[in-house]
Amino acid sequence: MGRRKGELTLLMETASKWPWKVSVALAPISYLVCHLIAAVFDHTAAPGNPADLGSVVIRQGIYSFAAFLQYVFPIIFLVAAAVSYVKRSRSVALFNDVRGDPTANIAALTWQDFEALVGEGFRHRRYEVTERGGAAPDGGVDLVLARGHERFLVQCKQWKAQQVGVSVVRELYGVMAAERVAGGYVVTSGTFTKDAKEFATGRNIELIDGKGLEALLRDGRSAAPALVPPMDSAIPPAKGAPTCPKCRTPMVARTAKKGSNAGSTFWGCAQYPKCRHTVAMSKATI
Repeated sequence: MGRRKGELTLLMETASKWPWKVSVALAPISYLVCHLIAAVFDHTAAPGNPADLGSVVIRQGIYSFAAFLQYVFPIIFLVAAAVSYVKRSRSVALFNDVRGDPTANIAALTWQDFEALVGEGFRHRRYEVTERGGAAPDGGVDLVLARGHERFLVQCKQWKAQQVGVSVVRELYGVMAAERVAGGYVVTSGTFTKDAKEFATGRNIELIDGKGLEALLRDGRSAAPALVPPMDSAIPPAKGAPTCPKCRTPMVARTAKKGSNAGSTFWGCAQYPKCRHTVAMSKATI
């Protein structure tokens, strides 16, 4: 029973990090699923043969377990939804307070409030934000961002007295490679070392220092995602140029001048920077 309580507690803690609407939706779904399972294994007849005793005991065990969980799961998800809603309300209030107060000392916040503040900043960039945190072996990732089919990882480092070094950026890059995400962010209220900046260059990692964080809080709603191949020069439209899959606008050939892809040519949306969608250009097309 102790182990079961531990697993249910872990489920509640995990669900409380999801958007509250997700947990609310899972409450009736979990009830229906468990109720149907219980109904399937209900009314088990007494065994007419001693050899059938084992299967009857198993069926009765499944029935009892499902009948128990059909009430426990909805309660867990509803409580988790309430916790998530309260946390989100607090983070919204914190975001508005800090953004509206130019004298606010971000570095004086608790690490929980700092992560909540960063999460709200990315929500205003129109990302879906999921908290990760905790003691899981996740390489220190605090937030997971989603936009469409792309995911981004975020590490929050509330360091004022010291710079964020290259080891933190390397750690994030390793997790990015393992989880095959589109990019990552390291956010701090302080600054980054030269080595950290050099390592992040060309690896689709954006480093947001104290000044960048202030910008994120100030005008995050209108900010566009920075993790896209830079389009520093354009080549006249080529014959057979594809149509942008995102906005259906004809694409143009561009050449990157910065990052690890410097000198490479690719298709970029003609609506840039309004639309930043890109498509790889095969050698046969160039």
